[in-house]
Amino acid sequence: MAKKLVIIDTDCGIDDAQAIMMALAAPNIQVLGVTCVFGNAAVENVCQNVLRVLSICEREEIPVFRGSGCPLVGDRKSSSDHFGSDGLGDVIEDKDPQWEEKIHREHAVNAMLRLVSENQNQVSLVALGPLTNLALAVRLDPCFPQKLKALYIMGGNMEGKGNVTLCAEFNFAMDPESAYIVLEEFLCPTYLASWEYACRNALTWEFFEELINRDAPAARFMKMITSKCWAYSKEAMMTKRDVYFGAGFVSYDAYAMAACIDSSVVTECIECPVRVELQGSITRGMMALDRTDKLKKNHNVFVMSKCDVAKFSQLLMESLRKPCSK
Repeated sequence: MAKKLVIIDTDCGIDDAQAIMMALAAPNIQVLGVTCVFGNAAVENVCQNVLRVLSICEREEIPVFRGSGCPLVGDRKSSSDHFGSDGLGDVIEDKDPQWEEKIHREHAVNAMLRLVSENQNQVSLVALGPLTNLALAVRLDPCFPQKLKALYIMGGNMEGKGNVTLCAEFNFAMDPESAYIVLEEFLCPTYLASWEYACRNALTWEFFEELINRDAPAARFMKMITSKCWAYSKEAMMTKRDVYFGAGFVSYDAYAMAACIDSSVVTECIECPVRVELQGSITRGMMALDRTDKLKKNHNVFVMSKCDVAKFSQLLMESLRKPCSK
């Protein structure tokens, strides 16, 4: 069976690392390249994080490209400290002094355009961070979206409840204009794992402990980078129950990647047009679902709503086994 061709666009924090490892472990996935964007950390840290994950998984042949370091419009935004200042929990001491030599010279957006043009209607793009690289891609080539097989996004929210602002989810809040452009102009099949979807399909902390205590390099790596991160603390998350719709283990980006790997992981979707709000001082970056055809748009997005947690758990477990699939 032919493998599904995938490009991963990432702001590589801890959950991105988990999602990347999930893709590398999947026997039906061929990762053509990883494009980097600011978000969980500065883009320079993101590049180093991706290289680290590929090294742990012994997949250093996969090309890595540096992309946007700031949003499409406005001032450079400071990155989140949700996963530490470096995106991987601030626990890695042996940084690679020669990491820049391992990053391909081609800009991430140009690489994205090239790889998709070389494999038209065969590439699924999985976007795990702010959508800046994707917005730039469609500005450089307006036909880019129609060359994609599918687009999978982790980001946005369904009910106007945010996790970094009152009404907006992190990835969309970091670059609302890019999120708006992508959801208006990418008319390829688009699947969206929202913040609520991830939270409401949380896994148990007992599962998390089992996951990171496996005897494999990838599992030991995950145990290390989650060791000092409050987002992976059961006690800390218990205090956030009202905000996070629960207090379980949530690997946000892995939900979008799982949908790309195995569509049966998603058991229910809301199919409707969506729009990202740009104007409101409170609602800027919020995603609105149009279930009554007020927007008169002819393109629907598949907003994931229910998950087969058993299948998702199995993909996570397989992601930390060695060796990763080639």
